[in-house]
Amino acid sequence: MVPHLTTALTGPLLDIERHVLGATPAIERWFRGQWQEHEAPFYTSVDLRNSGFKLAPVDTNLFPGGFNNLNPDFIPLAVQAAMSAVEKICPDAQQLLLIPENHTRNTFYLKNVARLAEILRLTGLNVRIGSLLPDLQEPMDIDLGDGDSLRLEPVIRQGNRLGLPDYDPCAILLNNDLSGGVPAILRGIEQFMLPPLQAGWHTRRKSQHFAVYNNVAADFARLVDIDPWLINPYFSVCSEVDFQARQGEACLEQQVAELLERIRVKYREYQIDAEPFVIVKADSGTYGMGVMSVKDPAEVRDLNRKQRNKMAVGKEGMSVDSVLLQEGVHTFESINDAVAEPVVYMMDHFVVGGFYRVHTGRGVDENLNSPGMHFVPLAFESPCCMPDRQASPDSTPNRFYTYGVVARLAMLAASIELETQAEALAA
Repeated sequence: MVPHLTTALTGPLLDIERHVLGATPAIERWFRGQWQEHEAPFYTSVDLRNSGFKLAPVDTNLFPGGFNNLNPDFIPLAVQAAMSAVEKICPDAQQLLLIPENHTRNTFYLKNVARLAEILRLTGLNVRIGSLLPDLQEPMDIDLGDGDSLRLEPVIRQGNRLGLPDYDPCAILLNNDLSGGVPAILRGIEQFMLPPLQAGWHTRRKSQHFAVYNNVAADFARLVDIDPWLINPYFSVCSEVDFQARQGEACLEQQVAELLERIRVKYREYQIDAEPFVIVKADSGTYGMGVMSVKDPAEVRDLNRKQRNKMAVGKEGMSVDSVLLQEGVHTFESINDAVAEPVVYMMDHFVVGGFYRVHTGRGVDENLNSPGMHFVPLAFESPCCMPDRQASPDSTPNRFYTYGVVARLAMLAASIELETQAEALAA
């Protein structure tokens, strides 16, 4: 089942796809040059929204947790990409310790860990899974169903090295986004830490990421001769917000009003008959927590207690004191009449596949990363890196190639973002 556009507003998007398809050689040369200057993250996932008139990233995750949702036919792509990533940081690596989130009941997430470990083992690595669960004293085997299981082992630290009692790995791969901060056991480790600790949500900010993406999108737009707005959502940020104490409401109301007006100007320019909206979300964190859709500035001023409570707390119970206000991008793609958004997965600087996040209870202008969502793992019938230049611009391979291009732009922005953070820490 391949999700399809359900809107007639395809003109600007088809124009983007034509430009991208026509400039494929130049695009790939441009990306090669970028990866000579910047080091790609070990792995990345990017949430895209396809409105039919705009295709843009709305979130970039450096600790992706959905490898189990990828098309199994494309696992060889992931293995090859992982080999490239491992060779860069530890060419003689034999042992790698994978550290996941502290979930033991979320079977879907644990299946992701198992799939990720499988990909890494196929590169020739001996992979074991070390847990940071504070009460874990001995190995725990978790039944994943279908005859599969996952073994979690308590991590130990000896000096500045992390490992297991009988296991001294070359590198540590985090699949834990550190929303609650960096545990002491991970600080000052001499082994390669992937991604670096500063990639965690305890320090990373979405507003910083999209500030970098703004520049990347502008450079790319000049390369292929398109309006950068077609691949870039407007945004602003309000810091020093306290939803419980109702502090920062004036900032929120003003910024929402300004963003809505900027969007209306663009809608008039492209003769788009749709109602603009703004997504207000925590400036850090994941799991779709602390997110609301706003169409009128007054909505952020008149939040009831339930709405304030929802917006005040993010993952790991962390309080939300800064929010990103992002241009809402409608998703006019659907599967069986349920709205859907593509998620693209990458390892090193290679696209390795993707899937669709689907929600039967949400609208085209709402956040889909919420309870009730499900995934269509076999949606991508072909890789995102193989355009068919003889076919229509909106054919499946070319649509997915365009997805992969925009996702790689977001990954490049994340790479530059991490470099900037590393330079700031070293200063």
